[in-house]
This record gives sequence, C-alpha cells and structure tokens, in this order.
Amino acid sequence: MLVLSRRDVETLLDLDELIDALARAHAELSAGDASMPPRIAAFAPVGLLGAMPAYLPSAGLGCKLVSLFPENTDRETHQAAIMLFEPENGSPLALLDGTYITAMRTAGAAALSTKLLAREDAKVLAVLGTGVQSRAAVEMFQRVRDFTEVRVAGRGEFEEAVRGADVVAATTAAEEPVVRAEWLSPGTHVTSVGYHPPGSELDRTIVERADIVCVELRESSFAAPPAGAVELAGVDPAAAVELGELVAGSRPGRGSDAEITLYKSVGVAIQDLAAAALVLRAARERNIGQEFELEEMHA
Repeated sequence: MLVLSRRDVETLLDLDELIDALARAHAELSAGDASMPPRIAAFAPVGLLGAMPAYLPSAGLGCKLVSLFPENTDRETHQAAIMLFEPENGSPLALLDGTYITAMRTAGAAALSTKLLAREDAKVLAVLGTGVQSRAAVEMFQRVRDFTEVRVAGRGEFEEAVRGADVVAATTAAEEPVVRAEWLSPGTHVTSVGYHPPGSELDRTIVERADIVCVELRESSFAAPPAGAVELAGVDPAAAVELGELVAGSRPGRGSDAEITLYKSVGVAIQDLAAAALVLRAARERNIGQEFELEEMHA
C-alpha cells in the first residue's frame, strides 16, 4: 500500500487536471454511474467526524474520513485522510492526506460551476473570507476566467467587495449572511461552500431569487445535515440543476447576462475520489511515496 504525505499530495495534484477530473466525475454522478451514499457523521462535543465512501468508474473506489472542528485556531478546521482500494478485489491501494485535497476539490468544484454559469465577460471576483478555503478559491477560480480584479474580504469588508463583482465566492464559517441579495449586480454568479448549520453565510433571499440554483447532487444537497444544505430548505429539488447535468448539457445553463446564478456546495465523495485518483496516478508515474504492507503474505 502506498502512503502519501501532505507534501506529496501538494506536489502531485495538478490543479488544471483537477477541474477536468471533477467535470468527468460529476457527469458520471448525474448519469447514475457512480455509487455514493449520503455522508454520515459522528458528533463530538465541539466537532464531527464524517465518512464519505464512493465508487466512480473514472476514479475507482475509496473513502474519506474528515473531521470538522470549527473552533480550531492552531490547526485547520477540516482535516482528512483518504483511503483508496482496488475496485476488482477490495485490496487497499493507497492512504493519502486528504486535507489539501478537501480544500482544492471544494474550490475546484465551485470554479467548475463558475466556468459553466458565470458570464463569459466576468472580470471581477470577490472572495469572502480569509482562510484556507479563500486561498483555494483565489487559486482555482482564476483558472476558469480571466479576472482583471480579485477582491479578498474579511469581516467588515463584505459589502464593499460584493458590490460590482461579477462572481462572488463565499468561503466562510459564518453563522450569519456575509453576502446579501441587495448587494448583487444583475448577472452575478454566487458560490457558497461554507457550512455552519443552523446558520448560514448565504442570504436566504439569494436562494429565493436565483434564476438557477446549482448543486452537486439533489439527493445529497437536499438531505438533512450533515449531508445536505440548510439553505435549500423549501426549494423544489426538481428545480435545481446538478453540476453534472450542466457538464453533459442535459440541463440548460445561463439564459441571459442578467440572470443571478447560485452554486451551493455541500461537498461530495466523488470529488475527493477524482482528486485522489489523479494524485495516485502521478505518484506511480513519478515514483513518489512510501510502500507499506498491512498484512504478511503467506506462501
């Protein structure tokens, strides 16, 4: 079994390939070709541990264990490990750090939604938040549009950053909205990856007014927390469009430059699997990582 450290993963993960891999993964998911049960979690006094298994034809079989401890200040709030298995016989293939993958696949999927839904002439990006996910968003969003201005806003600066922006990326753990509908210009694309139920970083009015609400998978996004998004309560699931449907062209995207579009992420296991498969392939090609045997082989 191959073991890959955080440094290994950061070296091996090609971020341009990641966006393409996420597009393939979401197309397979929406087509019904993947196996991905809803996320489950065990709750500790100040955090949770989630389990996220999946099988994907293009990426194989695996499971991520991820902890979410919002009060962490001396380390990241999300920490994770990913285990990959051989789809044909279930043998363990690799154990790799999942913390970096979690940040980059989350931002990568939001960037994919921007590629699919933002106006072609979008030039101003506003990133709300200053943490790990904010930095990941700045990195990934600029790979899908040629932004001439990138605004990164912390507390007290949100309205100034949002007004006049073409794309707004909310990346906070806020319990109260950091982006409000009255701040948005016509044609804005909004992404939200924050998770802090029962509160939300997203103004409820944005959900109600959005011409397109995009999600990863209706079954997951409209489930009760910890799998689903509290922001989507009251929204008709049939009216939401999945990322994979936009990739495949089976559902229409933006209809005009004036429409408000919204991508609300909950994070799904096929995203981790798609990223981890890229890392494993690159590790084998470049002979990076350490090999360990979990059990003795008998003649």
